[in-house]
Amino acid sequence: MAPPIRVALIGYGMAGKVFHAPLIAATDGLDLACIVSSDAAKVHSDWPHVRVDKMMETALADPAIDLIVLATPDHLHAPHARAALDAGKPVVIDKPFAPTLAEAEAVANHAAARGLMLSIFQNRRWDADFLTLKRLIAEGTLGEIVQFESHFDRLRPTRPARWQDNRAAGVWQDLGPHLVDQALHLFGLPRAVIADIAQQRTETSAPDYAHVILLYERLRVILHMSQSTHANGLRFAVHGTRASYIKHGLDVQEDQSKAGLRPDDAAWGIDPVAGTTTRKTDPGALDVITVETLRGDARAFYAGVRDALHGTAPNPVPPSEALNVMRVIDAACVSSARGATITLS
Repeated sequence: MAPPIRVALIGYGMAGKVFHAPLIAATDGLDLACIVSSDAAKVHSDWPHVRVDKMMETALADPAIDLIVLATPDHLHAPHARAALDAGKPVVIDKPFAPTLAEAEAVANHAAARGLMLSIFQNRRWDADFLTLKRLIAEGTLGEIVQFESHFDRLRPTRPARWQDNRAAGVWQDLGPHLVDQALHLFGLPRAVIADIAQQRTETSAPDYAHVILLYERLRVILHMSQSTHANGLRFAVHGTRASYIKHGLDVQEDQSKAGLRPDDAAWGIDPVAGTTTRKTDPGALDVITVETLRGDARAFYAGVRDALHGTAPNPVPPSEALNVMRVIDAACVSSARGATITLS
């Protein structure tokens, strides 16, 4: 067997603590060897045996480190990625790829020029509900999809403290990459984008509402985010030529990690909320079937990274796919500002 891939995690805020560290540590063939943080006590309260470096440069200079994972604020993604690539290290970057498309393209070119793997952490491809939906589509249960509605609604009526909520594009820049990536993973790049991105709460300075439509030949993809929704349970409403799929409730992995569960726990990723498929049969009759939700497990991303580094599988989220997500994110911002349809292809 190949020796474990030794990983240095840069940053131990929410992304590092809740997502990356637990997933890396629980993935066979990966070794969480180092965490770069200014707060060693915080790290060691969770990972007492993991080395803590104060400076990223220390990890980059360590020849035993095989992979750099960036869980730093957005504006540091591009310079940190270039530094890691210059040190000869493959890189995983938390979404969003970079603050601007130009910066992201430059980093992707930098990685390609050095022949090093660069992958973008799009963990919600392995959400329980999305895996279930993918299976239904692949099996043909829903037929041809004509309307795909994806929600990420919350009730947060007061000014948010998280810096992520105060990005220039607000909730669209924070949650939009998740929903866009899922849509593009299923259907590819749309031909055009129409968007309404707005600020509805009075105490905030960044958008907290986004309603974005991706236009395909027949298909319409509706991506909706709101921070002012009391009845915020709807996650998917997907309508095909054979049936509809309705799913409520968010994937549980984030909340489980915050509660102290680890990915190797028996309950990890098990969504207690089933979805339904509905099909009209005879006039006036509906055939409603309960669809148990598959188990979610974002470790699959890091298993894919491991296999890509060993040369036995493709990059699970290559830069080209992440760049397309950013193109849609940018197009929606332009569409909302101009009140116009923005053509992509």
